[in-house]
Amino acid sequence: MTTNAPTRAQAYELLTSYTKSDSLIKHALAVEAVMRHFARLFEEDEEKWGVIGLVHDLDWEQYPEQHCVVTERVLTEAEWPPEYIRAVLSHGYGIVTDVKPEHRMEKVLYTIDELTGLVTATVLMRPSKSILDTEPKSVKKKWNQKGFAAGVDRTIIEAGAEMLGMELNEVIRHTILGMREVAAELELQGHPGS
Repeated sequence: MTTNAPTRAQAYELLTSYTKSDSLIKHALAVEAVMRHFARLFEEDEEKWGVIGLVHDLDWEQYPEQHCVVTERVLTEAEWPPEYIRAVLSHGYGIVTDVKPEHRMEKVLYTIDELTGLVTATVLMRPSKSILDTEPKSVKKKWNQKGFAAGVDRTIIEAGAEMLGMELNEVIRHTILGMREVAAELELQGHPGS
C-alpha cells in the first residue's frame, strides 16, 4: 500500500462528498485556515496541516454517532498517510477517541477546533459582523457567558492551550488571524468599523 500526501483538492473533494451543510463546510475552511496559520507560525508543513484541518470533521454530518470512526475508515481506504489519520483522530481525544494529541500539529487541531466556533459566534454578535475588526478581548468577554455558544467546550480549548504551552489570549489571537485570511469564504468580512 502506497501512501502519498493528499493534496488540498483531494481533501476538499472528500470533504464535500460527505458534507453538504454550508455551516460545516465553513467550519472546515476555518479550521483549515487556522491550521495553516499555526503551521507558518511554527515553521511546519502548511499544506499538511491545512489538509488535516479541512477533513477533521469529515464524518460529522452523516455519522455523528460514529464521529472519527468513519473518518478513520474513509481515510485508511483512501490510503492517507498514518500520521494524517492519527492527527485527525486526536482532535476527538477524550470525547470520541483515546488518541492523545502528541505532535504540535495535533495539539493545535485539538485546541482550535472548538475555538473557531466560539470566534465565529462572537463575530456574528458584533455590530460589524466582521472578523477583520474582532480582537481577542471580544472573544474573552463572551468566554464566561455560559449561555453563549453553549455547545463550545471551553475546557477543551483551555486544555489544548496548556498542551501547547501558550497563553489562551495568544491562541485566540492566532485563531482570529488565521480566520481573517478566509473572511470572505466564511462570510465573516461584515462591515468593519460599524
